Amino acid sequence: MNNVVIFGASGQLGNCIKQFVETNGIDSVYFPPESEANILDDQVLNAVFQKYKPAFGINCAAYTAVDKAEDDQDLAIKINKTGAENLARHCAANGAVLIHISTDFVFKGDTPWQLKENDPAEPINVYGVTKLDGELAIKELLDQHFIIRTSWLYSEYGNNFVKTMLKLGAERDQLKIIADQVGTPTYGMDLAAGIMQIIISNKPAYGTYHYSNEGVASWYDFAKAIFDISGTDVKALPIPTSEYPTKAMRPAYSVMDKTKIKQTFNLEIPYWRDSLITCIGRIKNTATL
Repeated sequence: MNNVVIFGASGQLGNCIKQFVETNGIDSVYFPPESEANILDDQVLNAVFQKYKPAFGINCAAYTAVDKAEDDQDLAIKINKTGAENLARHCAANGAVLIHISTDFVFKGDTPWQLKENDPAEPINVYGVTKLDGELAIKELLDQHFIIRTSWLYSEYGNNFVKTMLKLGAERDQLKIIADQVGTPTYGMDLAAGIMQIIISNKPAYGTYHYSNEGVASWYDFAKAIFDISGTDVKALPIPTSEYPTKAMRPAYSVMDKTKIKQTFNLEIPYWRDSLITCIGRIKNTATL
């Protein structure tokens, strides 16, 4: 396989891709540390492209602290827009394809239907704005790109909703969980498999795609499933968004249509609850080692 370089290799999705390629014996995928692959440093990027000569760069680096981004706009812009722009420029100069990970938060989320790739993007928070700006920069600079929007990402790695709920559920008798924000959880290992399928397919079907697990859930549904599957004895109470105000607004409904990516790359996407069972099983097995 042609060389592939992961940017943001130490993050949640970077770790999932690493686990996937190691498990499946895939060669020529490289995971340089941030010091060697900082997307904000042109000299560093030039060196990494010269060293690995990648056919594909996968951008997993992102500023994802949604509420903090409201007060930390400059850094969010640097990482989510300027970093994406830098990578697109270097990919263009070196004949590489860029696979860039984006988010359902580019949508306003006020319409009760599954969102398609060409639906209007109207982000309602700084994080969403900076991610959309990154998408637009890539489209402007590089024809050979895949932008993959995902949602509610979780895995055994990093900080995420599943691990937070398992921790809080073990500490408390009851938890209030928002029930009127609806989307779809995405297991990082499934997304990693999908990304590698795109690379292996070698199809130049460039453009924007949606990937999340199948099905629909509120945050309350998601939390309830986490507690049920893990056997966590905690009472989950559904509440409206108005009872849990946050600095950044969230889309009320951001379920994405995956028809395009499934048909183009012949992907079978697992149902969210089935993947959650797998992930929790792995988290529990790791905890007992």
